[in-house]
Amino acid sequence: MVDAVELNRLFWHSRRGMLELDVLLVPFVQEVYATLDEEDRARYRKLLECEDQDMFGWFMQRGEPEDADLRHIVRMILDRVQPK
Repeated sequence: MVDAVELNRLFWHSRRGMLELDVLLVPFVQEVYATLDEEDRARYRKLLECEDQDMFGWFMQRGEPEDADLRHIVRMILDRVQPK
């Protein structure tokens, strides 16, 4: 279970000041994060440590993270918003 303090902290860390990232990350942390297993939660927290420009490139599909954990969470976030 995720406590309200952790969710609040992650909400504010997910607000990056770049609209393209905010519209992906904020809804993800609000709607999905609490349902993730601990490994995926750790991946999300690791993602938040990355530079905005790197994340922007990954989410705009101009490249992929070299790290497998980051690739996994980026794909999870993209799969949530892209129609199949």
